[in-house]
Amino acid sequence: MADMRRWLDETVVAHGRLPLLCFLLGFIVGFLLIRLSVRLIRKRVRWWPGNLRAGDVHIHHMVFGVVLVLLSGIGLVTLYNDGVGTVSALASVFGLGAALVLDEFALIYYLRDVYWEEQGRTSVDAVFVALAVTGLLLLGFHPLWLLDVGDIRHDRSPTGRTFLSLFALVNLLLAAIVIVKGKIWTGLFGMFFLPLLFVGALRLSRPGAPWARWRYAARPRLMQRAIRRERRYRRPVIRAKIFVQDLIAGKPDAVAHMRVAAEEELARTVVPAPAPPHPIGQSLPRIPGHSRRTGAD
Repeated sequence: MADMRRWLDETVVAHGRLPLLCFLLGFIVGFLLIRLSVRLIRKRVRWWPGNLRAGDVHIHHMVFGVVLVLLSGIGLVTLYNDGVGTVSALASVFGLGAALVLDEFALIYYLRDVYWEEQGRTSVDAVFVALAVTGLLLLGFHPLWLLDVGDIRHDRSPTGRTFLSLFALVNLLLAAIVIVKGKIWTGLFGMFFLPLLFVGALRLSRPGAPWARWRYAARPRLMQRAIRRERRYRRPVIRAKIFVQDLIAGKPDAVAHMRVAAEEELARTVVPAPAPPHPIGQSLPRIPGHSRRTGAD
């Protein structure tokens, strides 16, 4: 307990991260509570209130999340000078609202209610990303971590500013390359740990990513190598991810479904990227067995 208090004082409070901690706690509590609620509703537990409706319209909990985010955001903008206690309280409400919104991220993304469908896992992915980024920021990591080295933060000379600008540009460029290669998590964490970006930028792209479409479409051997590598290394990762997602989302047969869903996702996502479109004016390849007709039939 004393170590926890010391960590809070030295790492969180001393560096002004108490509102960020309150946001994270509000986000976690909100997500756990809403997932518990929807699972009880799905099981039709009698003593638990069901879905909220206005006539025939089902009011999704995302609506309440948007209202909480809006009100707490206005409060944060208005009362940010009223002390850390007020800001921390509003930050926790903001985190609660953000959890309600991201829990239905799939509905926003697909523009239809896919909460209990396969596409509903997108919401859990969005929540994991938010938790990972917030946790790294809370621990003191940030994309421009080089600012914390020596006196670089306070170097206002033209050379120092040029160096920081180049560092930020290289960081963003490498992250963009990694993300275009389909490695979202590597790009995300690489923003905080630069060596990951170099590794991700040098390794093969995922076969269905934009990079593979641009660079591998005319190189079938390289595309097949990317497919074999993706299937070999992604299978256990996908199984573990689906297992966790199903536990959170409330799948009754998590273990059996994990194996089947992993194979289905591999078959659906680990495919060659389509060839780039032919430039205007470039002749299309001739199809064997077909001759070009001239004149009238």
